[in-house]
Amino acid sequence: MKAEAHSSPAQEPAPDATTAGAARPAPAAPADAPAKSKGEETRALILETAMRLFRERGYEKTTMRAIAAEAGVSVGNAYYYFDSKAALITGFYDRMSHEHAADARRGMAGVTDFSERLELAVMSWVDCAAPYHGFAAQFFATAADPESPLSPFSDESHPARAEAVQIFREVLDGSQLGPKVDEELRGLLPDLLWLHLMGVVLYWVFDRTEDTERTRAFVRRTAPVVAKVVRLSRYRAFRPLVRDAVGLMEEFVIPKVRAGAAK
Repeated sequence: MKAEAHSSPAQEPAPDATTAGAARPAPAAPADAPAKSKGEETRALILETAMRLFRERGYEKTTMRAIAAEAGVSVGNAYYYFDSKAALITGFYDRMSHEHAADARRGMAGVTDFSERLELAVMSWVDCAAPYHGFAAQFFATAADPESPLSPFSDESHPARAEAVQIFREVLDGSQLGPKVDEELRGLLPDLLWLHLMGVVLYWVFDRTEDTERTRAFVRRTAPVVAKVVRLSRYRAFRPLVRDAVGLMEEFVIPKVRAGAAK
């Protein structure tokens, strides 16, 4: 497993062999490891505790030792489930993606207009992320580092990224517009819509309006614009432009979005 980063003085090094075993290269479960269901409960407890402390104290000032103490588990047990604070954020990404997917599907049920489905899916993310807005900016600098496991483009983030892309595939497939979209574009559009979500997320991180109302207004305004662009791609006059855009995306953008898929 990865050792925890030492870039911040508030982050503690991984415990030594007396507390969590030697140098942690993917430790085997201890002989007295709890049953799977109990293990899942412990993992969820550690993650919930970490999210609360991140909100209360900030990401940089919260240590793994503090998280373990608040959760009522040993430091070694905390490291068994999450090998670093970055792993906790990856766990948070995964949980958020599950919550977002379920909420978006409920909201889109019975809706066939592409613009409405897109707005519902993106607004669903804003709603699900609302409790965590307070500390989002604190780890943004780390997430913006392309080498960081917290980056939305990292291999570690691939499961959450893939689930979000799937939601946008459903946005398109469940709409009246879906079957009419140029075939070359249809396969790439879910990834491009995820990139649109990333733009919204960046705006949301720095939005200080009450209930992030500016972000919500941004979502409401951009969804119809995106829908219009997608509709225009159906017309023959725009086919050469669509093919050029598809070529650019396939060469420069899509490989990065789909990184980690084969791992």
